[in-house]
Amino acid sequence: MKVRNSLKSLKSRHRDCRVIRRRGRTYVINKTNRRFKARQG
Repeated sequence: MKVRNSLKSLKSRHRDCRVIRRRGRTYVINKTNRRFKARQG
């Protein structure tokens, strides 16, 4: 998982990417292609 300061670019990399907010942190997760994971905050 990468810690990024811009999650918008990661969201557009794959069509199954989801932006999810948990415990004050923002995550990008992808169920089908698990390579695309990132955290912000």
